[in-house]
Amino acid sequence: MRNQDEGPYIVVERDSGGALGPFVLGALVGAGLALLFAPKSGAETQEELKEHARRLREIAEERVREAQQQLEERLDEAREGVQDRLESVKEAVDAGVQAAAQAREELEEKLETSKSAYRAGVDAAREVVAAGVEGDGAEEGAD
Repeated sequence: MRNQDEGPYIVVERDSGGALGPFVLGALVGAGLALLFAPKSGAETQEELKEHARRLREIAEERVREAQQQLEERLDEAREGVQDRLESVKEAVDAGVQAAAQAREELEEKLETSKSAYRAGVDAAREVVAAGVEGDGAEEGAD
């Protein structure tokens, strides 16, 4: 039982768990004040966010188109370079084939000339031998 001489008393408990409670309370108060003093309504803010997102999307699409165009230009340049090199190689091969054909013709002409000279030499040697054989036979008969 309580003694009547004692006055009312107050018990104060302190939470030593941290500052999470005051933080949450401060966040709630701040959010409420932000809503009260916001210059625009929620619908206006949403519309502004949608417009901003639309502009960002358009900018991103434009940059993608520009990058794609640059890539296509570079690919076209690379194709032209490859085509030019391919034509150069074809021209070099054709020139090589023509040079080889010309060299072959010249070689065949020289070979034919050499064969003709050889045949003429052989025919001349045969005539000399034949004349020498006939001349020896005539000399033997004269002796």
